[in-house]
Amino acid sequence: MSKFARVAQTSQSLTLAAMEEASRLGLREADLEHLLLALVISDQSAGRALRSPQVDLAAVRRAVQAQHAEQLASLGIDAPFPESGRIVFHETSGYEWSRRSADLLARAGGTGKGGDAAAVLRELVAEPSGQITDLLRRLGTTPDDVLARLDRLDSPETTPWPAASGRASRSTEAFVPAPIEDVWALVADPLRVPEWELSVGHLDDSGQDLMPGAVWHGHARLRRTDGKPVRIKPRLRRKRIELVELDRPEHVAWRVASPDAPRSTAILTEFSLTPTTGGTQVTIAITWPERAGWRRFVGWPLRPLRTFLVWIVLFQTSSAISRPFR
Repeated sequence: MSKFARVAQTSQSLTLAAMEEASRLGLREADLEHLLLALVISDQSAGRALRSPQVDLAAVRRAVQAQHAEQLASLGIDAPFPESGRIVFHETSGYEWSRRSADLLARAGGTGKGGDAAAVLRELVAEPSGQITDLLRRLGTTPDDVLARLDRLDSPETTPWPAASGRASRSTEAFVPAPIEDVWALVADPLRVPEWELSVGHLDDSGQDLMPGAVWHGHARLRRTDGKPVRIKPRLRRKRIELVELDRPEHVAWRVASPDAPRSTAILTEFSLTPTTGGTQVTIAITWPERAGWRRFVGWPLRPLRTFLVWIVLFQTSSAISRPFR
């Protein structure tokens, strides 16, 4: 992966997670503490360096709340911490980074820096205000301890998911702060497919057994999460959802197609789950058929664009399966 792509992906994933955390408190500006919260749930080495049996998303949230209360008390202000609610970032707008957070992200992607989540974490624990050092102290650790763990961790690029001949595939990793049983209940339930598959609005409950080869019928999503209508061609409105593979509670694969558009591409989405410290590591893979003959060569110049669009789908899917548990 090029540095440009690594910086873009890291910035996108951390920005989304941090601003989702800010939205829980009714805030529109994400600051350093929200960046720390985003790093705690990162699937990269930075997240693994931060997480431990004592340090998880809930613990960091409590530390942030306690720090905020002490800061207000020191100023003689008796005010409660903003009441937390559900994540509403994807339903609202107007979010931005604080100036110091935006500058920190820019430094992490600057000359001589890796641009990944590890580079962001190194910049964050060294920030001069002392806010992050204090939060880490409240969590029973120190910047030196975190950096030592980070130095011991490898951060290899994602291994491409093996695809059968005539098919193309892309994959990504995601950390979900929930037990594997809870994550499995989300990704293996046909009626919850619309929670992570953005092309599907709802399914018709046929009451059939959960087994490979079973098929459910559904309908395309007609409104975005912010309530705005989505324009869908009539031939793409019906959806066919097939359970392809099922190996409880570690692996499940779904194929989504548009039966009224036989020339459209059927997408296979696979989830592989592994328990890890603080939650579940999820590998998400998307596979689709390659065009045959001359169409394959005609489409070659569009491969970079297709790769980017597939990454967007993977990114949205990973965010969707993590969001309900935060």
